[in-house]
Amino acid sequence: MKIDLVASPPSDVRLQARVVNQGAALAGLDQALIEGAAASRFSGKAGQLFEGFATIAGSVRRVALAGAGEAGAAERRRNCESAGAALAAKYLTAGESAMVLDLGQAGLSAEDAAAVLLGLRLRAWRHDAYRTRLKPEQRPSLAQVHVIGAPAGTDEAWAREAALARGVEFTRQLVTEPANRLYPATFVAACEEAFAGTGVEITVLGEAEMQALGMGALLGVGQGSARESKLLAIRWNGGKEGEKPTVFVGKGVTFDTGGISLKPGPGMEDMKWDMGGAGAVAGAMLALALRKARANVIGVMGLVENMPDGKAQRPGDIVTTMSGQTVEVLNTDAEGRLVLCDALHWAQQQYDPARIVDLATLTGAMIISLGNEFGGMFANDDQLAAQLAAAGEASGDRLWRMPLGPNYDKLLDSPVADMKNIGPREAGSITAAQFLQRFIKEGTPWAHLDIAGMVWASKPGHTWDKGATGYGVRLIDRFVRDVVEG
Repeated sequence: MKIDLVASPPSDVRLQARVVNQGAALAGLDQALIEGAAASRFSGKAGQLFEGFATIAGSVRRVALAGAGEAGAAERRRNCESAGAALAAKYLTAGESAMVLDLGQAGLSAEDAAAVLLGLRLRAWRHDAYRTRLKPEQRPSLAQVHVIGAPAGTDEAWAREAALARGVEFTRQLVTEPANRLYPATFVAACEEAFAGTGVEITVLGEAEMQALGMGALLGVGQGSARESKLLAIRWNGGKEGEKPTVFVGKGVTFDTGGISLKPGPGMEDMKWDMGGAGAVAGAMLALALRKARANVIGVMGLVENMPDGKAQRPGDIVTTMSGQTVEVLNTDAEGRLVLCDALHWAQQQYDPARIVDLATLTGAMIISLGNEFGGMFANDDQLAAQLAAAGEASGDRLWRMPLGPNYDKLLDSPVADMKNIGPREAGSITAAQFLQRFIKEGTPWAHLDIAGMVWASKPGHTWDKGATGYGVRLIDRFVRDVVEG
């Protein structure tokens, strides 16, 4: 969808929309519209929508009012996003090709105005590449939004948010693609195409290079697949020269059958999004590069496919990680931590980061704990945890801190190796985090974000339809804005 800020829009656009505050007088509108809005109990609540028709300049126009909530509300930004999202949800397939959106009636700041546009664009995203038999009324029609009345500074604010929107869209695209189209090599290719001309540095390791480095845990997960495993690093140097980078590491299991510890058949198709952590890191890096973030940031993604082949890893196998620690693999479906432990060690050795954060759709236990409302956060550093929590609240990608502690370590003890890759049923998400913590170097601030319940939605949400949410991109971007850029 194309969004442009104009002084005067084309005169032939039939769909006219206005953002209004809760309880505000509807000045300057046709009386029939005002009475219709009142009869429909439209009050301007966040995300509330009213539609009517009016004769404007001699032609009948479709008029929409989108509520942005109370002007001074603490949730003002989120409410403004809801106003834009409501318009997209209503009119994306409504047969209109263009909309004139008036932002001049609600006393919006430039940031508020950009939030309206962000909500509109994010809610309008769809992935219809494989849907060949859509009826005309099911196909997206709204392609252009002409924005009038935008406050001073909206151009600059929207440029930042448009970069963020592109990052979220890229993540959603990666997460939505089926596993026969998206696997380690094509994930890398998609990133190389998306990042062309942005100024990032891209490093790709294949299986031979990872074998030479001793990444036995990551390679063990992928050894049952015909698809070659990859390690992808994307580096953006936008900060001060010599300043230590912030590193984000993503789990990228492009399809997870569970391996020899095979998952049940029902619902296994959802495991195409088990690369949601890597997808979030890739999308966030794209957003940062496009908006030229004043920060040194690196995204590292371990990319594998977990398949039950004759060469596949078996329960009871012992693998040696890049760190030299050994792992007894009791369950091949606890594979994400095996991918991450080598990726985390390599990232620390390669880049000596100021801080490191990993994102992973790691455990079903996290969904049992937090449902689909929060990502779980584990951290060895209170300041980093507080910063990430604040970024989550500000961005809407919310986090809930979970405990770590030495008492959980004994649940991972193995009689034949340094550790097991899985503990008992209880505290499943915590023991997974405890496992990862063993690969974090002393003195390095680290957080693990278990986002298993957040990357895919079974129903429409704040700024997304059913399917991929893009969770994690906004969180990372906000964290970099507030903490790294300062």
